[in-house]
Amino acid sequence: MLYSMTAFASQTGELGSTNWVWEMRGVNARGLDIRVHMPDALSRLETAVCAALKARLHRGTVTLNLRITQTDSAQASQLDPVQLTAVLNALDKVQDRARDLGVTLAPSTAADILSQRGVMVAGSPTQNTKDLGAAVLSSLTPLIADFVAMRAAEGTAISRSVMGQLDRISVLAAQAGHMAQARKPETAAQLTRSLQRILQDVTPVNPDRIAQELALLAVKADVTEEIDRLAAHVVAARNIMADDMPAGRKLDFLSQEFNRETNTLCAKAGALPLTAIGLELKSVIDQMREQIQNVE
Repeated sequence: MLYSMTAFASQTGELGSTNWVWEMRGVNARGLDIRVHMPDALSRLETAVCAALKARLHRGTVTLNLRITQTDSAQASQLDPVQLTAVLNALDKVQDRARDLGVTLAPSTAADILSQRGVMVAGSPTQNTKDLGAAVLSSLTPLIADFVAMRAAEGTAISRSVMGQLDRISVLAAQAGHMAQARKPETAAQLTRSLQRILQDVTPVNPDRIAQELALLAVKADVTEEIDRLAAHVVAARNIMADDMPAGRKLDFLSQEFNRETNTLCAKAGALPLTAIGLELKSVIDQMREQIQNVE
């Protein structure tokens, strides 16, 4: 089963006067890049959050945001005495240093001090965050489940598209095989004429040597191996997609192999109809690779 790297999920919760919203977004990436943004008061949860995400996700850039809000009564700003003391002590040190350097500073006002980060806080500064942290963390499980479900839904759509493209590649490869087989007499005649033109002004050559050269040219012009490999790659891709393991990297590598065989097929074609099939194969493979780039 394929999973997309693109998804979005959100989850809300509340505990007493505190409300929170989780928002989780995923986009394409070569590896797994987790970015967690949480309020400072709950930053201790980040390790557990990252571990939970890594247990369910394998690739993609995943951004997780947590917003905390409180009721009006809980949001009443209050002084944090610890932070206030720290700011006042820092202010004393600055003023002492300024006097030592002969620098005159403007007097600090109460408003200046209150504007410093952490001096005024919403709600009680001594509020116990243990229960809140546990409640917030418990709501992460359904959030991840929703996120993975959306990835699975997107992956199902990608899977249908890729399966259709694999079917088309299989049909085109079969057409190329039939065309190459039907052209064998004509190809042999073309190679013979080409070799005769090359040797017409040359000292007579042993017929056995001519036969050897024709055989070598025929091998170089034969596209049977490329067609067989394309068919084998189609089978391999279907097997990968049927597996429960992450498939994105394997399919991306396989799409490169598809493209390599098709390039060789076009180079050996030697006829416009076969070249046309090769070019259509390249188009389908490029479309398939664009889809695969979004697979986990």
